[in-house]
Amino acid sequence: MVTRPIAIAVAPNGARKTHTDHPALPITPGELAVCAKQCVDAGAAMLHLHVRRPDGTHSLEPEDYRPAISAVQQAVGDALVIQVTTEAVGIYTPEQQMASVRALQPEAISAALRELVPDAAHETQAARFFAERAAARTAIQYILYSADDVMRYRDLRARGVLPDAPHWVLFVLGRYAAGQRSDPSDLLPFLQAWSDGAELTASVPWAMCAFGPREAECALTAALLGGHARLGFENNMLLPDGSAAPDNASLVTHLHRHLDALHRPVATAADLRSWFGH
Repeated sequence: MVTRPIAIAVAPNGARKTHTDHPALPITPGELAVCAKQCVDAGAAMLHLHVRRPDGTHSLEPEDYRPAISAVQQAVGDALVIQVTTEAVGIYTPEQQMASVRALQPEAISAALRELVPDAAHETQAARFFAERAAARTAIQYILYSADDVMRYRDLRARGVLPDAPHWVLFVLGRYAAGQRSDPSDLLPFLQAWSDGAELTASVPWAMCAFGPREAECALTAALLGGHARLGFENNMLLPDGSAAPDNASLVTHLHRHLDALHRPVATAADLRSWFGH
């Protein structure tokens, strides 16, 4: 895994932030298209996409997703893998989250196990959903929030709830809370739990996302340990010196520059697609 190029995904907006949080936060399809082009040029290979309703609130509705996906594709072609979020934000049920993906048939999705498989009663429908996505060759990224989530991921894989198909995981370093600031050491419990299940995890790529101005440090730590990085205004709008980042691309550029200094190549969208058999 350490020999692979480092994949940089950008999460440019999230479900809750608005222009009052940062004037360069992209919300509309046009703004997302401009951001996507800037981030591709800076070195990103993937766009983690959130979209909004006309009133600016979080949406998983296909009619809100499609204009944004189209605008991004017009701006960058196939130079970005577009990963649609399935995040519930307390609005959507697992059934509604899955219905959105089935309607969209996207190239890639992120899926929090805590949301889509909240308990044993949801395992059968989740297994059917993930099997469908694997058959459709959707690149699935399972979101894990703790070492306990890593252990549950291993259990679900061992029991066949999660299919034996190419995928990757995302470690979230910290919680979505006001003032959250992540630290590179937050990776350690995840990696310990990951290595404890090496029979299931050895061939699975992992990435991380972090909160606050140490986001880049966390990303570089992950890269040195064989992982990949997701960064952007969803979780962090600050440069490492604590000043406001002018835009999402500046965060990607900063990480790319430091990876170059470490002689670590960055992945392209084509690299990502090859990892997932596309």
